[in-house]
Amino acid sequence: MQEAIKPKVQEFPLFEGQQTYERITDQIARIPENPHPPAWTVMFGIGAVGTLMLITSLVWLLIVGLGIWGINQPVAWGFAIINFVWWIGIGHAGTLISAILLLLRQAWRMSINRFAEAMTIFAVMCAGLFPLFHTGRPWVAYWLFPLPNWLAMWPQFRSPLEWDVFAVSTYFTVSVLFWYMGLIPDLATMRDRAKSTLAKVIHGILSWGWRGSAVHWLRYEQAYLLLAGLSTPLVLSVHSIVSLDFAISIVPGWHVTIFPPYFVAGAIFSGFAMVLTLVIPFRILYPGLREYITMNHIDWMAKVMLATGWIVFYGYLSEMFFGWYSANQFEQFLVVNRFFGPYWLAYWALIFCNGVVPQLLWIPKIRHNLLLLFIISIIVNIGMWFERFVIVVISLHRDFLTSAWGQYAPTIWDWSLYLGTIGFFIMMMFLFARFVPMLAIAELKDIWHRLYHGHGGHNGHAGKHAPAPAPTGKGGES
Repeated sequence: MQEAIKPKVQEFPLFEGQQTYERITDQIARIPENPHPPAWTVMFGIGAVGTLMLITSLVWLLIVGLGIWGINQPVAWGFAIINFVWWIGIGHAGTLISAILLLLRQAWRMSINRFAEAMTIFAVMCAGLFPLFHTGRPWVAYWLFPLPNWLAMWPQFRSPLEWDVFAVSTYFTVSVLFWYMGLIPDLATMRDRAKSTLAKVIHGILSWGWRGSAVHWLRYEQAYLLLAGLSTPLVLSVHSIVSLDFAISIVPGWHVTIFPPYFVAGAIFSGFAMVLTLVIPFRILYPGLREYITMNHIDWMAKVMLATGWIVFYGYLSEMFFGWYSANQFEQFLVVNRFFGPYWLAYWALIFCNGVVPQLLWIPKIRHNLLLLFIISIIVNIGMWFERFVIVVISLHRDFLTSAWGQYAPTIWDWSLYLGTIGFFIMMMFLFARFVPMLAIAELKDIWHRLYHGHGGHNGHAGKHAPAPAPTGKGGES
């Protein structure tokens, strides 16, 4: 009987170790239930300090005004827009892993999708701060929405700022709903396992009375698939709209049609780099995760990063070609200015980080070396930040007239606000690990069920495991 339900051994296992349904539940659910290691406290403390820096920077900005930043004429777009685009790009991998890979029936997403979804939400929260405060009057930000008001103000729908408002708010809303929908069965599991009355009440409220019945599962899968379908076009639309903020202008270096696909590929590139930056330390910090986030998962993410890195690098080469082929003196000058101008170091750092370093991922041994892969992922994120710096600053600081040329230098408040958002992001990610199951328990058990009951799993990826008993338990564990 055991041989009848044992899957055919495949080359790419999705699990490691001898798993059962109960073991999957226990290993993942006990992480937020048990005391966390000292490293968690240290990282949370670093994030809290960064968050305090963020709050201080925003308060001082409201008191003094935008003059504390380094923006000027002609560089009216400084760190605020650079960091906005950078954070939005990081948030793209969550939607890609969760929605698109779900629709494509890629089973390997199950072990990393919740990491990516949480990362998306926190990254978009960080991104939204920058254009909000860059307006100079965040207290009237509601004017950006088509709300009836006594001033009879109405949004200017031809403004790129307005496009960002609708794109980012829609993306954030759907991402939160998608993330929360996937949490409901696991929150019910936490409710059934909770020992304190307070935890039972909180998890009971958040799980909306989930009992694991057939009707509940039917509604859950319908809603989850519907949200995945809604999220999929957002991957293409959100960063395309952000790119159009640049592309509709006549500024050299911005007025190009390649920007939408170029920005989307860059967003996926940086997003997967950030997922690796987070997954590798968490995998080391919590050894139990290694059985579900295997080296094959790491390898697949590295391959996606390599593929999207080539698309981004192709975009860089295209920009050089466009500058030459256009025969436009301003476009040609921009290319020379990037190579040899005052900010040449930023441009060549960009080429090195995003063009040269990712080529190391062709080597399987490097893709399986966690330390090197972690370093490469950080270098890619740095390179993507330099890309945004090059696009914004180098294109603006030397305009059409030499009399309008100027230099841009970020102030300490620019840096403190940027580093503060990084601290807030770290703090929120570690809070997420403290209170919520980091992996999708219900989805992992579903994959385990498919592997051992004749379905063979998505893509036929199975592993060498002992057959598991039928699922038991109540509530979220059924």
